[in-house]
Amino acid sequence: MKAAMLRAMPMPQTPENLLNNEPPILSVSELNRMARRVLESQLPLLWVEGEVSNFTHAASGHWYFSLKDANAQVRCVMFRGRNQFSGFTPANGDHVEIRALPSLYEARGEFQLGVETIRRAGAGRLYEAFLKLRAKLETEGLFDPAKKRALPAFPRCLGIVTSPQAAALHDVLTALARRIPSLPVILYPTPVQGQGAGAQIAAAIRGAGERAECDVLLVCRGGGSLEDLWAFNDEAVARAIAASPMPVVSGVGHETDFTIADFAADVRAPTPTAAAELASPLRSDLLQTLGQQQRRLQRSIERMQSESMQRLDFLARGLVHPADRLRRQNEKLAQQASRMRLIMKTMQDRHQARVQWIATRLPSLSAHVAGQMHNTASLQTRLLRGLGEALTRRAHHLDRLASNLSHLNPEGVLARGYSMVLSDKGNIVRDAATLKQGEILALRFHRGNAEAEVKSTSQD
Repeated sequence: MKAAMLRAMPMPQTPENLLNNEPPILSVSELNRMARRVLESQLPLLWVEGEVSNFTHAASGHWYFSLKDANAQVRCVMFRGRNQFSGFTPANGDHVEIRALPSLYEARGEFQLGVETIRRAGAGRLYEAFLKLRAKLETEGLFDPAKKRALPAFPRCLGIVTSPQAAALHDVLTALARRIPSLPVILYPTPVQGQGAGAQIAAAIRGAGERAECDVLLVCRGGGSLEDLWAFNDEAVARAIAASPMPVVSGVGHETDFTIADFAADVRAPTPTAAAELASPLRSDLLQTLGQQQRRLQRSIERMQSESMQRLDFLARGLVHPADRLRRQNEKLAQQASRMRLIMKTMQDRHQARVQWIATRLPSLSAHVAGQMHNTASLQTRLLRGLGEALTRRAHHLDRLASNLSHLNPEGVLARGYSMVLSDKGNIVRDAATLKQGEILALRFHRGNAEAEVKSTSQD
């Protein structure tokens, strides 16, 4: 030790010291500086376990405390640049493990440890077990992002796996009451901390899956130390979450806490309240969306009604009444009969004129002409009689057609109490199989029109 100190800090020599061969005279500062350098060069970074006492959080941000056991204690300092990454603030009585460099505070000559890392006692071993299990399950594909399921947009029921006494349950129920108070909630009670809690949490998750009462499952608890949250690092819990038939949201601890359950779940939430918000829709958003859809539906119905009325008017203009068609047919028949009589009269006059001309030119043939005239008169009589019979038959035929048309006239059918059903495209509906539930139909009666909505169809 003495040789090391001499090599580390050469001391000035005086002539008197050299003559007397005495050790050099050191100042207190020089002595403490030599001791600090020897400590830091001879003792490496090491882990020390003990209980925190006399903890002080200075205004500068540095931590000062003592680490003790049953027989001894040592002063420790952890500077602000190191302690801001510790993840927790120790308190008096906490059992911790520190990674520190032994040193000497020169100003007071006090031995102390310069702390670089601090963790709760046992956390190192637990963290190693955490990493080992996470690597194992990840290798098996239990955390594969492709297997993650999306949460339902409108869950019918929400399941919660937690302790009935947990503050997390109150936070979740408060968030749900604020967001959507009408959503049913089922609690699957289980301890969330302590011996055997992991197996009971896994059993609650499996029970929720077997009962199939909810659409999404929340696995949650409040924050705590690594030991407090260790039940959610249980392999059985991870496998139960992965095998759950419904999507699972993990809301364990605070935002900085990560557990195996977070990796196995379909969605990881930073807090139980955030888990409730992720799994439930916001009632005000639903009402706003519903209002928008209602207004769009109303506009669509009004537009369809307007288009249907225009289509009906257009079709009505193109529909010819059977009575009008019969009247036009009778008028056309009368015109044709008049033309035929005129033609016959013209032909008769022409034949008579020709006969008279022949009679005047051929007196010798008067007897013959008389015979021809008689024949002509007979033919005329027969022609008129045949024409009259033909006109009578045509008139009877038209009467039968008119009678048949009157039976086929839709207005006549409507007048007997029937109605005409038109689709939204203006087509006549003949088969109920062509209709869809919710379709709007137009009904035409003998007097007036109406609209109807299809509730159901039947082939009876």
